[in-house]
Amino acid sequence: MMKSAAHRPSHIRESVGDRIFQAVILFLSVLLILVVAYPLYFTVIASFSKPEDVLLGRVLFWPKNFSVESYQMVIAESSIWMGYGNTILYTVLGTAVNLALTTMMAYPLSCKETPFRGTLTFVASFTMLFSGGLIPTYLLVRQLGMYNTIWAMLLPTGIATYNMLVMKNFFQSSIPGELKEAAYLDGCTDLQTLFRVVLPLSGSIIAVMVLFYAVAHWNEYFNALIYLKDRSRMPLQVILREILLQNQELAQGDGTGLYEKMMAAETMKYAIIIIASVPVICLYPFVQKHFVKGVMVGAIKG
Repeated sequence: MMKSAAHRPSHIRESVGDRIFQAVILFLSVLLILVVAYPLYFTVIASFSKPEDVLLGRVLFWPKNFSVESYQMVIAESSIWMGYGNTILYTVLGTAVNLALTTMMAYPLSCKETPFRGTLTFVASFTMLFSGGLIPTYLLVRQLGMYNTIWAMLLPTGIATYNMLVMKNFFQSSIPGELKEAAYLDGCTDLQTLFRVVLPLSGSIIAVMVLFYAVAHWNEYFNALIYLKDRSRMPLQVILREILLQNQELAQGDGTGLYEKMMAAETMKYAIIIIASVPVICLYPFVQKHFVKGVMVGAIKG
């Protein structure tokens, strides 16, 4: 008589080779996690340690001589909060501009009725391989009157071609054409169909785009160095860069109070890194549940 399913083995016995392979993979995974996570952990414990202990290499796994002096110095530094405010402004407005422009370009290219859809998609994709270059872009920004204004931080990076293609593929593969046809039959225009039908069903890809664009704006510093000249408009990342460069210059200079200045710069460096990273870390949990779905579905070739 054939044995019932209840009496069958609950699992297939693994060979010695399989166990060795899994052990090696586990070891390499743990090693990779430690290599990636330790610098982040070191930054945290260094920000709560005395700078002398950090410079002398005494801080390895736990803070030495626990201190919040670095955070007190950051709070007292007005330029840091000025840069923080500028970065928040550029991130919020920039992400809004990115989402609007990317959606307005991705949706028409996802519709089969759009004339020359293939040609326009090719032209957009071509910019991922070739661009005008830094100098022509800089001259264009100056001629358009955007130099040293907030628009220089928003419009030149208005659309990321890769993100636009991901959103376009999402619209093609995840939004049923029957829904759009029903909307047209009910008298909706293209814009009404986009805002009333398509976007309410696109929460996953919108969350992914918000994360991609917000992180890019939050970490932006190169465009600020090129297009901005007033320090009052500089984002936080540029201020952090100045502190890092100042720390290197102080280490090579001499004069009264050199040691105290070098210690102050070293202490503030780690605290600023933590403060600059907190908003992005706080944003990720809210979009994480949509992240994998949006990327996987949007990455399907359309």
